[in-house]
Amino acid sequence: MQPVIVCVDDEEIVLETIKEQLKVHLYDCTIEVAESGEEALELLEELIEGGIEIPLVISDQIMPGLKGDEFLKRVHIRLPRTLKILMTGRASADDVGNAVNRAKLYRYIGKPWDEADLTLTVREALRSYFQDKDLGEKNKELRKLNQELRQKAETFCKFVPVRFLELLNCNKNDFEQIELGLCSECNLSVLFSDIRSFTRFSEGITLEENFRFLNSYISQMGPIIRKYSGFIDKYIGDAIMGLFEDADQALQTANEMLLRLQEYNEGRNRAGYIPISIGIGINTGQLMMGTIGEDDRMETTVIGDVVNLASRIESLTKHYGIPLLISEHTFCTLKNPDRYCIRFIGRTKVKGKEDPIRIFEVFDGDLPEVRDGKTDSMKIFDEAMQLYDHRDFEDAQKLFEECFRKNSGDSIAQVYIKRCRKVLFSILEC
Repeated sequence: MQPVIVCVDDEEIVLETIKEQLKVHLYDCTIEVAESGEEALELLEELIEGGIEIPLVISDQIMPGLKGDEFLKRVHIRLPRTLKILMTGRASADDVGNAVNRAKLYRYIGKPWDEADLTLTVREALRSYFQDKDLGEKNKELRKLNQELRQKAETFCKFVPVRFLELLNCNKNDFEQIELGLCSECNLSVLFSDIRSFTRFSEGITLEENFRFLNSYISQMGPIIRKYSGFIDKYIGDAIMGLFEDADQALQTANEMLLRLQEYNEGRNRAGYIPISIGIGINTGQLMMGTIGEDDRMETTVIGDVVNLASRIESLTKHYGIPLLISEHTFCTLKNPDRYCIRFIGRTKVKGKEDPIRIFEVFDGDLPEVRDGKTDSMKIFDEAMQLYDHRDFEDAQKLFEECFRKNSGDSIAQVYIKRCRKVLFSILEC
């Protein structure tokens, strides 16, 4: 249906004249009339309900009941895009000002009016209205398109971390930049965490329960990694691999993950579920990050000895009965190691490495009594480690036993006691 121009005046002859003058010059609009503001408001509601567009309202000022400026103000509230013309010979400056300020008046035309001026004003008003409408529609389409692009980018970034793309010098909004074989060498800290005995744990629940549990657990840990400016490279079953440009942030993340795990387990206990434990290993160094796969299926990944060693260090946490270990590379990269509870726990061989590596325990996340016990016996433990390195197993065993007497939660001291006994027993057998 054609758009409608509404004309309002309490004099029928005026309405007929306006209608006839506009009909001669306007072929693409219908003209409707009303003899009062109240009648016009009812007419407007009928047109709105019928889905008819109303680009322009022309109103007299002095009418019985509702005055023109007040009528146009109500029109503006109901139809803010509709243009308004006030046409009268007896309107005061205040009335006109009221219409301009409160009804966004398009123009004021005095009576008697000039036909050419009226038709030209109406034509310009219609042109302005439909231009603004077209622009508004285009802007609406652009906003919709931008929103769709943002949603796609946000969804995409749930699979590929933004920071990963930035380190590859890619724009997350330009998917075409991401291609197979794109790579970059970086110095990063790799945090590798794993749930202890997950295979045995998962055997007792259904596959659906497995997924619910993993999502529940990861939803606790993922935000901590992002909090300290890290990003998750991938989930490997129950394992999480996070990457950090700062070793301190990686270590702060690990400590907070262990604290959050305590809270998470309290909730599991209240719900009647068994608690879980995790191991975390951190290593720092040069690695290669990029895209890998084939043309129809690729993913981002990091490769290098640094990554493999982080995984190996994590696996050692189970052997030592502790939750967090870091490599010497990470320890030497920390800005201020003294701010953490750290102790050297020896050299060990790991799969894939010929030379032993130096590893350090971080025990900030231990229970308070265990943490305090390790802190109090730090000097004794360090001396025991030196004796052990010099193969003085008998004296080393005595000091490790002293550490264990002071702190029965020191599982590493217990590990070394067993090692010393084993070596001494083999010597006696010889």
